[in-house]
Amino acid sequence: MFITKKHVSRRAMLRGLGVSAALPLLDSMVPAQTPLSKTAAAPKSRLACIEMVHGAAGSTGEGTNKHYWSPEKEGADFEFTQTLEPLQDLREYITIISDTDLHPATAWSAAEEGADHFRSSAVYLTAAHPKMTEGSDYYVGTSLDQFYAQMYGQDTPLPSIQLCIEAVDASGACDYGYACVYADTISWSSPTTPLPMTLDPRMAFENLFGDGTTPEERAARQKVNRSILDWISGDVARLQRTLPPSDRQRLAAYLDDVREIERRIERIEKYNASGAARALPAAPLGVPDSYEEHVRLMFDLQVLAFMTETTRVSAFKMSRDVSTRVFKESGVNQPFHPCSHHGEAPAKIQEFAKLNRYHVSLLPYFLNKLKNTPDGDGNLLDHSLVLYGSPMGDSNVHNHKRVPMFLAGHANGKIKGNLHVRCADGTPMANAYLTMLHRLGVNAETFGDSTGEIAI
Repeated sequence: MFITKKHVSRRAMLRGLGVSAALPLLDSMVPAQTPLSKTAAAPKSRLACIEMVHGAAGSTGEGTNKHYWSPEKEGADFEFTQTLEPLQDLREYITIISDTDLHPATAWSAAEEGADHFRSSAVYLTAAHPKMTEGSDYYVGTSLDQFYAQMYGQDTPLPSIQLCIEAVDASGACDYGYACVYADTISWSSPTTPLPMTLDPRMAFENLFGDGTTPEERAARQKVNRSILDWISGDVARLQRTLPPSDRQRLAAYLDDVREIERRIERIEKYNASGAARALPAAPLGVPDSYEEHVRLMFDLQVLAFMTETTRVSAFKMSRDVSTRVFKESGVNQPFHPCSHHGEAPAKIQEFAKLNRYHVSLLPYFLNKLKNTPDGDGNLLDHSLVLYGSPMGDSNVHNHKRVPMFLAGHANGKIKGNLHVRCADGTPMANAYLTMLHRLGVNAETFGDSTGEIAI
């Protein structure tokens, strides 16, 4: 291999009945005596867009003064706030962008007043104002994740994946004259084409490892109580015989990760099928009662997808508007939506800040997994850009000013991290999105209601 420069293709797959598993980046995928950057295996940036609904306590007047979300100092010597403190060990990867507005999510006419919850998610990644309709003639804009997927996701098995934790699970009209689809997804491949989000970890797992064979073949495999790894064992054995020791270890670790996720999903399904009382009786069989376990499974699946370049793009909706879920692990016993309507009372705003901190505290699990996953000349977090934010600001009054947002990752060296940028009043959130697209290599002139770039 050294002399001939023969190597394993970056697009190599392990195949079996109804199963197709992409491979992580191996040393054997890089031709000998060839710089990684000059090969097909050169890492390309991954993009993960995460939405948390209902804004943040730090977007209120009280929260701004007490710096619940945004740090007091700008630049590289900022101090992590109460809400963002769980991210401090990842400082070198974190870029906080404060005080941007999402004007397209506001009411543009009297008829649209009060419908912020039914517009917000559609606006989050599109920065476009949705057409008010209860029919199928919905119209908003192409979302940030899909802008990137349409340029850099066409040579991967899946151009993008869309995941969620809570589903509206409705069709047709929702309240205030808006079609439910506006609240169902944050991902739009065109202004008229919403992309469905996957709630069930089993379905997400099958999407990553299904090979596009017939439904009958996939059903036959799933009826047999065997791991998907059993169906590709022949390909695995053949490949391992050709690999050096370091690559064999890397492949074994990857397959162990796949199997562990599969076991966790199987345990959840077994419990949910046992007849035991469920906190979420209407949820699919693969959905755990535990919010944290559900979130972690979805994060793990995104890491697998990015590691193998099954896709480079994900959208993840971590909750839904008007959710009344109680997140007891946060120490807040009030349901999410009522807690977000704090009446501007300082004590209640502080409770909401605790809930915001809890949601942020779930991100280091994902970010550290990316950081600890080798990827060519760095790690996955070096080669990724992760967006976390909300389309609302002060949820008590349903405004979209000073929306909470931070970025994580270096985007292949295009974003330095360890930075807090405070924007001028009225700066569109879309300016951050336009900047992200430019750093990701997308030559867009504008995005949504953008007016320019942000210095990150």
